[in-house]
Amino acid sequence: MKRNKNLGIFILRLTIPFTMLIYGINKVIEGTGFIGSLLEQYGLPKMMANAVFIGEIVAPLMLMIGFRARLAGLIFSFNCLLAIVMAQTQNIFKLNEFGGWSLDLLFIYLITGIVFFVSGAGKYALSTSSHWD
Repeated sequence: MKRNKNLGIFILRLTIPFTMLIYGINKVIEGTGFIGSLLEQYGLPKMMANAVFIGEIVAPLMLMIGFRARLAGLIFSFNCLLAIVMAQTQNIFKLNEFGGWSLDLLFIYLITGIVFFVSGAGKYALSTSSHWD
């Protein structure tokens, strides 16, 4: 069977960001109150919680369509890193009720963003001419 790395990147670009997009849509519906309260605990303005929409809606959409995928991957990863540092540090060494790592999904998102930053969007993308693609 012939390998098609670009098709593999394309499939990954559609699936992983889509699942993060669901979190962003939920925050549009339910609000960002929890994130705002976390920011206040760190002495930051509650209004900064709206930046989560960049990491959970804008970046996933950019990845899915293949527009500035390297930049979107960086934003995607940074969003996950902030979630780990601000809300999940107590779970770094914990297992969930099924025996898996408590941070497994966030870690997968973090690494996927790094992969997109390194690899770009592949040839099946809206934009392929910039160094951020």
